[in-house]
Amino acid sequence: MVVSSCSLSWISPCLSHKLNLPHSNYLPRNTATSSSNTVFCALETTPIGESHCQRRPLLLGIGALTANLQPTKLLFAQEVPDRYRAFVDYEDGYSYVYPIDWKEFDFRAHDSAFKDRYLQLQNVRVRFIPTEKQDIRDLGPMEEVIYFLVKHRYAAPNQRPTIYDMQERTIDDKHYYTFEYVLTSPNYSSASFATIAIGNGRYYTLIVGANERRWKRVRNQLKVVADSFRLLDI
Repeated sequence: MVVSSCSLSWISPCLSHKLNLPHSNYLPRNTATSSSNTVFCALETTPIGESHCQRRPLLLGIGALTANLQPTKLLFAQEVPDRYRAFVDYEDGYSYVYPIDWKEFDFRAHDSAFKDRYLQLQNVRVRFIPTEKQDIRDLGPMEEVIYFLVKHRYAAPNQRPTIYDMQERTIDDKHYYTFEYVLTSPNYSSASFATIAIGNGRYYTLIVGANERRWKRVRNQLKVVADSFRLLDI
């Protein structure tokens, strides 16, 4: 389904209760592996009580390192496109690919994030929060869920949201919603893809985006990232 310049005012107020999306900085301690390195995410607390994830290199014994990297190689042997690298987090239960020349960085309240080396607004980030829902379909019809998220969760009060595309995908009996949207403010506009899914008692969100002025040049590249998101059983 394609929706252009949508009016978002009709969304039911009760959908916010269906979503069960508290403003949470829930970030568990985890160990994650990519195709080239192993990183460790430690939960830290700022002076104002907000939590954020700061990743540091984790040195492992040869046996542990081999055990972690081998499943990663097998999992993505047929899936990682040329010029991309895989990020796999077995403990937190998700994976995706990102452009090979991007670098990891800390994004507040997110579990993992990578950005272009020169264009910081061109990035991907993943976060998750706990939920009692079992599947993304439990939130309601795809159109209502996405409209609510873009208008009430992603857009700031001074931004005008526009949704261009919505897709539902089923992979290994797991359901994913992926959608494209633009947030326009008086001085700046950003374009993004988001993929959302529920599994492992968690609601996962991946967002990959860029400045709207560059969107035509990078859209296809970033769509690969959005479509690559997978839930892993933990």
